[in-house]
Amino acid sequence: MSQDVRTKEARIAAAAARALAEAEARRAASTPLRLAPELGGRDGPEPVRYGDWERKGIVVDF
Repeated sequence: MSQDVRTKEARIAAAAARALAEAEARRAASTPLRLAPELGGRDGPEPVRYGDWERKGIVVDF
């Protein structure tokens, strides 16, 4: 490997380490959202995640 390639890889690794440290610091500094619980919500997995709603065998796709 040439010296230029090693230098470039070292700079990329250092930048990645800084980015990960910054992201961790942001996560530690942030406060979680305090949302009210949903009343009358669906049971089971979140339907929006799967792209459709199913209720009593009828599927509504949106």
